[in-house]
Amino acid sequence: MIIRQIFTDGIAHSSYLLGGNNTCAVIDPDRDIDAYMDVASEMGWMITHVLETHLHADFISGHMELLERTGATIVVPSSADPSFDAMEVSEGDSFEIEDMIIEVLETPGHTPEHVSYVVTDRSRGELPVCVFCGDSLFVGDVGRPDLFPGRAEELASKLYDSLHDKLLKLPDFCEVYPAHGAGSLCGRSLAAKRSTTIGYERLYNYALNTDGRDDLIHSLTEDMPAAPDHFSRCSEVNRRGPELLGKLPPLRAFPPAGFSKLAEDPENIVLDIRCYEAFGGRHIPGSYSIDLKSNFATFTGWLLPPDRNILLVTDSPENASEAAVWLHRVGLDRILGFLEGGMHAWAMAGLPTEHLCQVSSPELDNMVRDDEEFVLVDVRSPSEFSSGHIDKAVNIPVDEIRHSYKELDPEAKTLVICGSGQRSSMAASILQQNNFSDVHNVSGGMTGYSAAGFGPDCPLCALPWISSGKEKKVE
Repeated sequence: MIIRQIFTDGIAHSSYLLGGNNTCAVIDPDRDIDAYMDVASEMGWMITHVLETHLHADFISGHMELLERTGATIVVPSSADPSFDAMEVSEGDSFEIEDMIIEVLETPGHTPEHVSYVVTDRSRGELPVCVFCGDSLFVGDVGRPDLFPGRAEELASKLYDSLHDKLLKLPDFCEVYPAHGAGSLCGRSLAAKRSTTIGYERLYNYALNTDGRDDLIHSLTEDMPAAPDHFSRCSEVNRRGPELLGKLPPLRAFPPAGFSKLAEDPENIVLDIRCYEAFGGRHIPGSYSIDLKSNFATFTGWLLPPDRNILLVTDSPENASEAAVWLHRVGLDRILGFLEGGMHAWAMAGLPTEHLCQVSSPELDNMVRDDEEFVLVDVRSPSEFSSGHIDKAVNIPVDEIRHSYKELDPEAKTLVICGSGQRSSMAASILQQNNFSDVHNVSGGMTGYSAAGFGPDCPLCALPWISSGKEKKVE
């Protein structure tokens, strides 16, 4: 028995290949299946099964892609009610892959239809050697039960049973392979380690050591981080079966005049994926700012309307292609193309631009000390805000600015701040879309403000938050 893990940084997602001598299964695949095909080819495996622990809420799964390429049998929980042909399994079912027996445990809680796959390697012994537990049990955490409106307490109670009556009945040496690691919003505070054992989690996982059912329910239904918008969309897409990537239209390069005409259509939106400093220098009026090197998949899935076509502004065709991969991962498939020649070509065509003034930490501190008249909007999460903020700031998380901007004066001088400048640029672009006339972005955010000696350190900015680029700060 061989296990190969594939970790997708930008969505902090772990998927796996479970193989024997000649065949293998892919567990909880993401939509881009080349990595699985490459590993299978390298190992000399035929992919015969695709195992889904649940209808993933935070990304689009690759089960249909693998079916198309390999003809593998898709295994899903029967209660998921899939719209595609699949082997539907429930508690007590089992199947074999060479010397391995895979047994099914129903482990609802994170989602109602969740299952875990317990593997016994008969070539070595008769006891379970590992469990692929999806989003029920993580390293240092458990799956959040609050993704279904009005069902949080019910699902938290079911999760308690799944953990204590099923997963914790496995041997302490049983290896645990979850579907997510640090950086995922599928739990509250996942650890950075990517696998664990039942015994270690029994000892050190806070959720397994609560004072009974009611205590766990309370801990998992109070003060949970906000769930991105695409969490409510992806599971249904996965149930229906996602559109095959090969059937989506290719990206097109639009010259400035054609791009401008498309941008005027209310069915289309412009997404600027350059760094926030470049966006601040000049950008197309009405465009969204979401830096490709930020937590791009999460924030595009969270902030962009899913029923609109997307036009990309970028520094290169290669970045446009990379952005398309991440957009597809969160179910944003309506991508028309990108601006040929970027903002340089746009400016050379004499087309209009907007600016977003960047305010440095010393400038902001002077404004605070001089008691200037301005509104300071801190778009970090409530937990970040409570850990340290500027006295004048009002906390409106970036996802809420889409609606809560109505509480602000569009004529007032408005400064926007976050942890580094990226989320605040996202929020500032939304304010500009809604006719705020005097918007400024705080470059460097609270990290820069604190580094300059003007404010407290931001503990969350040092967490291993996984982005689609090289950064590891919370964005």
